Amino acid sequence: MNFRSFDEFWPFYVTQHSKPATRRWHFVGTLLSILLLAYSVLFNWWFLLCVPLVGYGFAWYSHFFIEGNVPATFGHPVWSLLCDYKMFGLMLTGRMDREIKRLGKRPIFQAL
Repeated sequence: MNFRSFDEFWPFYVTQHSKPATRRWHFVGTLLSILLLAYSVLFNWWFLLCVPLVGYGFAWYSHFFIEGNVPATFGHPVWSLLCDYKMFGLMLTGRMDREIKRLGKRPIFQAL
């Protein structure tokens, strides 16, 4: 699929993260990658190698084993990364479910 803008890509990205467990795994991976980035800058630059491994590892696990789809990162790496941070921020502030409803996607409630 070809997307012309971030605003056009965002609704697609949300559909690819329809299950709450998928979004939770993304949240954990993003949080850990941010913490690893901070640690590597402050203490040991070698930990920079772990940042993408942890961030993408958690996210890709959720796509392959929970969501059952192919990560959007494979086709749209930059927009996917930006959307991941947007989703992280919305989840951190408790607004992701509202965003899903705004886009006309119903959140699927399930246990982690």
